[in-house]
Amino acid sequence: MQNIRSAVLAIAGLALIGLAAAFAVSLTLVIGAFLTVTLAARMLMLRTKQAPVYAKARRQEDMRVWNDGKGTIIDL
Repeated sequence: MQNIRSAVLAIAGLALIGLAAAFAVSLTLVIGAFLTVTLAARMLMLRTKQAPVYAKARRQEDMRVWNDGKGTIIDL
């Protein structure tokens, strides 16, 4: 009877250790996934946004505008 009780306690202890290990691994995966998503979001948000570049001709005579059939060309 003592041997059976020891075996049951050993199996219960191993099961408890297995559950704790599975919980730790799953928690690690959840935290890792959260950090990965957070890092990806920050990388995408920090991308430089394209801003229009304004240019002016020094004199109106210096500016030439023509259309070559593919699009308007403005030569400053």
